[in-house]
Amino acid sequence: QVHLVESGGGSVQAGGSLRLSCAASGYIVSSYYMGWFRQAPGKEREGVASITSDGYTRYAASVKGRFAISKSNAKNTLYLQMNSLKPEDTAMYYCAARRGGLIGLGTQDDYNYWGQGTQVTVSS
Repeated sequence: QVHLVESGGGSVQAGGSLRLSCAASGYIVSSYYMGWFRQAPGKEREGVASITSDGYTRYAASVKGRFAISKSNAKNTLYLQMNSLKPEDTAMYYCAARRGGLIGLGTQDDYNYWGQGTQVTVSS
């Protein structure tokens, strides 16, 4: 089975940084299309960043230049480095995996597997 477990969330002040991690089972990170999504209460889950199996990255316009997605195939772990955090970044952050290719970040319906999420809260 595919298992995704996020960690690294927490509470920070605006302008601060956090690094999220997503530990995956097997060789998911090296083989699948991986993404980070976030969801605030009452809002639809939105794509934040994605990375292909060969390392090509994409970002939502709202986070480009502030967030960086990366991965370690050897550790089978996906990362999201978040800098210059803003209160509007507050959300539950999820890592996700998709079988096959995808153009763009996609939506939650495009991904096959999901973690439980880790909460990120940014205060002003």
